[in-house]
Amino acid sequence: MFNESRHGFDAAQTEYEAFMLEPHDWVPNNGKLPVVLYRRALSPGSGNLAAAFEILFERNAWPAQWRDSIFDFHHFHATAHEVLGVTEASAEVIVGGPGGRVLTLHAGDVLLLPAGTGHCLQSFERHFQVVAGYPLGQQWDIRREALTPQETAKMLALPFPPLDPIDGKHGPVVELWLHAA
Repeated sequence: MFNESRHGFDAAQTEYEAFMLEPHDWVPNNGKLPVVLYRRALSPGSGNLAAAFEILFERNAWPAQWRDSIFDFHHFHATAHEVLGVTEASAEVIVGGPGGRVLTLHAGDVLLLPAGTGHCLQSFERHFQVVAGYPLGQQWDIRREALTPQETAKMLALPFPPLDPIDGKHGPVVELWLHAA
């Protein structure tokens, strides 16, 4: 069972920033939904962060599908929203496509990317690693070119997940994403 206090999860202590990204060149970003960056969603010194993120994401209907780093080329997912929990080290990640916004991520942070949001690993420290989860029923793809109008419409029609990947029935997905519909 996931022990929130053992793994340093405290919804009241988790801060987040939400921001919109406009389409950029061949990267559609989302246009309807903000990117969300949760700072210290889990305490970095609280044990096995990879296992803790997997349990947390699963509990909130965003099951983890892999552990690794982030690709070092610009890409996006048109068929699924994505949540990335940083389990080790730190990195700079570009969101929004080439020339986009650079975010510094640390162990314990979480990056929530609505479908269409470009992302790319710019630089990293030591053995940077994340756990990636996706809403139930959504299967991720890897896109490196512009979408057709039909693909864009399909991406924007993806269902909203019913729970926030970190805070369940509360949090930015419920507050910001579900109200954007």
